[in-house]
Amino acid sequence: MKRTIRLSSICTLSVALLLLFSSASPAEEKKPVEVKKGDKCQVCGMFVSGFPTWVAEIIFNDGTYSVFDGPKDMFRYYFNIAKYNPGKKQSDINAIYVTEYYTAKFIDARKGIFFVQGSDVNGPMGAELIPVGSFDRAKEFMKDHRGKKILKFGEVKKEDLR
Repeated sequence: MKRTIRLSSICTLSVALLLLFSSASPAEEKKPVEVKKGDKCQVCGMFVSGFPTWVAEIIFNDGTYSVFDGPKDMFRYYFNIAKYNPGKKQSDINAIYVTEYYTAKFIDARKGIFFVQGSDVNGPMGAELIPVGSFDRAKEFMKDHRGKKILKFGEVKKEDLR
């Protein structure tokens, strides 16, 4: 009888721990938001819905988001969140999306995408970092559009945003 009670207690404790740890798993990555007509770039104030092939987004863990008229303004915001959104930090970010140049689809800006700097292709606000979905395509884009440098997300610096 004691053995049955002990085994039952162990099973109950195991189930409780499993539930506790499964609910403490990291938040699921949020999907891109649908840009609304009134959404403005958090850096320059431009309405972004008129430029769907350039939209970039930062989505926070709490479900709020910021949209941008291109990757360059998104990076400006990212490097100085406190200026544009007091109370938020980089650690509050759940997902970052940019619109890939060739497919015009949202792609995770931090995973497997390349940004071409210094090309002859301009975004809504002029010179832009061009998001391209593969290194080979980025090299091709660079050759075709006189790009100067290929960068991954973590390689982009404030100096690259001029």
